[in-house]
Amino acid sequence: MGKTYKDAGVNIDANTAFVTAIRSLVESTHGPDVIPAPAGFAGEIALKPKQTLFAKRYNEPVLVACTDGVGTKLKVAFAMAKHDTVGIDLVAMSVNDLITNGAQPLLFLDYIAFSTVPNDVQVDVLKGITQACREVGCALLGGERAELPEFYRNGEYDLAGFAAGIVERSKRIDGRNVRSGDAVVGIASSGLHSNGYSLARKILLGDAKLKLDQRVEELGCTLGEELLRPTLIYARAVRALLKHYKVKHGVKAIAHITGGGIVENLPRALPKNFSARISKSAWPKPPIFALIQRLGDVAEDEMYRVFNMGIGMVLVVPAAYAQSIVKQLARQKHRAYVIGRVKRGPNKVELVD
Repeated sequence: MGKTYKDAGVNIDANTAFVTAIRSLVESTHGPDVIPAPAGFAGEIALKPKQTLFAKRYNEPVLVACTDGVGTKLKVAFAMAKHDTVGIDLVAMSVNDLITNGAQPLLFLDYIAFSTVPNDVQVDVLKGITQACREVGCALLGGERAELPEFYRNGEYDLAGFAAGIVERSKRIDGRNVRSGDAVVGIASSGLHSNGYSLARKILLGDAKLKLDQRVEELGCTLGEELLRPTLIYARAVRALLKHYKVKHGVKAIAHITGGGIVENLPRALPKNFSARISKSAWPKPPIFALIQRLGDVAEDEMYRVFNMGIGMVLVVPAAYAQSIVKQLARQKHRAYVIGRVKRGPNKVELVD
């Protein structure tokens, strides 16, 4: 008998079994706007004004799209053989970008690539993805499973996510209404989220030789549990704010604090002739950051350029509404703090004690 695709490392039967196994998980994210497609090459979602997500008619609908991954946080998942949280990270990283424009998330697509990974591991990843999609209220409309023999190490994989949403053109959040004196509200992160893991792993696991199953008292858990803490998803909380406050009087600009920290990400949300003055003492820092800084002897400026330092999302709002918005976020179970002010000047962030 001649060579087969399976001999080359690609198992078509396993792929078919995987698709069958995840069907109910994927469908659990579907609302009535998703058009059922038993077989096909692309997913479909109807833009019907009076259905579910479209209870309000859009006069000038704008589609918003973005993509992201999880990065080297996956290395921690591999080492711990725990794969059900990185799927949450995958959705969070894209959806948190999406809502900076004020968009309602509609759909999500995932991509997983590997050489050899058991189906049950992939199902665990999908469990995290579908859990996050249900939390956000968007449909997992499709995805791709790429089996690439000899391309990745056996047992390892890479993830990419793609999200799309919709926003009324007149209600886009683009910083156009930002004024000098506006307040900067920071919403707390759960820890590292999905950024800075190359440096964190080098310091904690490499230089300091800590073990993932080692309990670290200042963290209150094992190092592995801390490093796999999922990225918080801010979509529902931000959408609630946008419904409660008008664009000109409520949320004027939003920045997702990812790689580059506050100093790199907040200026992207501000007009070119505005800057922000941020007080570093305005919010409590999760202990993982102090641990990394101490063990790696990392300069404070570098910490703020690499990590979110405890703030996962930043909102620019009128100073008069800042405390009200903090209280509204608390009702959505998100801790938030007034961390600074906007002023005229070069497009940058000034960090002060």
